[in-house]
Amino acid sequence: MAATRTVRVRVNGTLHEREVEPRLLLSDFIRHELGLTGTHVGCEHGVCGACTILWNGEPVRSCLALAVQADGAELETVEGLAPDEERLHPVQAAFVEHHGLQCGFCTPGFLMTVVAFLRENPDPDEAEIRRAISGNLCRCTGYVNIVKAVKHAARSLRARAPAGASAAPAGR
Repeated sequence: MAATRTVRVRVNGTLHEREVEPRLLLSDFIRHELGLTGTHVGCEHGVCGACTILWNGEPVRSCLALAVQADGAELETVEGLAPDEERLHPVQAAFVEHHGLQCGFCTPGFLMTVVAFLRENPDPDEAEIRRAISGNLCRCTGYVNIVKAVKHAARSLRARAPAGASAAPAGR
């Protein structure tokens, strides 16, 4: 058995430290070591996008990274989006309102991708939205309602942001 390594990461604002095998995937670390099962694992090849998280603010396929690589990183998962248990993040609310999900398996990856995208591009057009989500696969919705949800989320975030501020603040 390989020697373990200590991994310290801040996930959704909480510092976690664990001893892990060097070959443990980040997606498995998040799901099994931290119990954050909202990060879904679909293809395990980085193709479907279901396991997308934010790593220091950037979307990353967590099935393609090792937990030891994330040592010292700030990670955001879908569980950290909502500001509290009573309210949804504006992107989550838009997906619900515009039926941007059906079975929901792909939704966490889409949400994390869209949150990062709207932080960088608070007023996207449809072509930009479609490019941004092109790495996330959905087998149920056909993407029309997902695009509508992203447009609505962008409007909501712009309306909430103070002048000159980022349009998509972090959840917690």
